[in-house]
Amino acid sequence: MPATAARHLYVVRHAQATADESELTEAGRRQAVLLGQRLRGVPLTAIHHGPLGRAEQTARLIGDQLDGVPRRCAEQAGDYLPYLPTRAELPPEAADAWTGFLSGFTAEEREQGPSLATAALAEFTGPVTGDEPRHELLVTHNFLAAWLVRAALDAPKWRWLGINHANAALTVIRYAPDRPPALLVLNDTGHLPAELRWTGLPPELRVGGR
Repeated sequence: MPATAARHLYVVRHAQATADESELTEAGRRQAVLLGQRLRGVPLTAIHHGPLGRAEQTARLIGDQLDGVPRRCAEQAGDYLPYLPTRAELPPEAADAWTGFLSGFTAEEREQGPSLATAALAEFTGPVTGDEPRHELLVTHNFLAAWLVRAALDAPKWRWLGINHANAALTVIRYAPDRPPALLVLNDTGHLPAELRWTGLPPELRVGGR
């Protein structure tokens, strides 16, 4: 059956986690609650989240602020390497740094990640069947959020590198049946007070040093 309605995908990087990444910090719990409150007016039909604790806890706290939106754990919403570029694909000025970064991934991560990324595109993107638009929330990690933004913009596969998302920031992508994907909102932290913004970003990207 052909897809006939738009999908609005609300993509969220998990809230701030502890140093060992096993759970959320107190600030992270506040971030998740505030994001859930922001989403109260959105007609969400599902909350998808990765299997790791920091994503599951973020999704649960968001869901607690909403009215009965079902949560679903999905492996393809997890934290993994979505695409391993060759050195030749990378811009010369960044090749050394990014090649060094990517070399830290295990052979298993290099093998499994791309297949999960392909599955994520099949599961979470594109228009949907039916007469009504669908609104879904995806609570995931920085790599997959970057991969989805890259795909929406039809950028080269390596370009997920260098796209950074703050904790509990909101990105919205619209997939309509009659046009290319539209990036409506990117990395929006307007629901967070100043002291809770910018976590998860490299220090040099934190506005005002927060």
